[in-house]
Amino acid sequence: MLDPLPKTFSYHPPLEPYLSVVYVDDDILVLDKPSGLLSVPGKDPALADCLAARAGEAYPGARIVHRLDKDTSGVMVLGRSKRAISGLGIQFEKRQTKKAYVARVFGEIADEGGRVDLPLAVDWENKPRQRVDFEHGRPAQTDWSVLGREPGVTRVKLLPRTGRTHQLRVHMLAIGHPILGDQFYATGEALAGANRLQLHAEELSFSHPADGKMRDFIVPAPF
Repeated sequence: MLDPLPKTFSYHPPLEPYLSVVYVDDDILVLDKPSGLLSVPGKDPALADCLAARAGEAYPGARIVHRLDKDTSGVMVLGRSKRAISGLGIQFEKRQTKKAYVARVFGEIADEGGRVDLPLAVDWENKPRQRVDFEHGRPAQTDWSVLGREPGVTRVKLLPRTGRTHQLRVHMLAIGHPILGDQFYATGEALAGANRLQLHAEELSFSHPADGKMRDFIVPAPF
């Protein structure tokens, strides 16, 4: 069993840049979320600083329609109008958007690509961790391909076919290659191998709520 999570932890989200805008118009706001910043506020007042709050300060009315884990960086879209908030929300709910992630994982993966098809469920004894659970888990699939290789490290592109909590992190762990710097799932050299989670949402594609045309936003990984 994994060590239990600490009951208390410090939250010091990055302040520079305070808000990194990739694109904005009357309907949508596309941002580059830094690692270490929550997407939405936590229950504790100490967790109030988040991407949603910062975006709302600069662009009143902007609303979150999807999330990234606190330690995951990358491209996110927010809605700025009623039609955008509703339309984008439906696209994410119905899996009509496309997402691509880049990660650096521990170890040298032998193959060039593949699919992880393992059901996931909450690890109740170690929340908020998730785990592979063939009896109670929900279906989860991740496609992966090798982008590059370093000594003891593999750079991969990850395409989630489902959207389970911590899916990419648990799937990489399950095939023996945890993501570097992952404080939830990595240990030893894999945990010490980076000073942040080496997972970045690099590409996001969706239908613009104003004209229905597909938009593709790319924010290159900072690692």
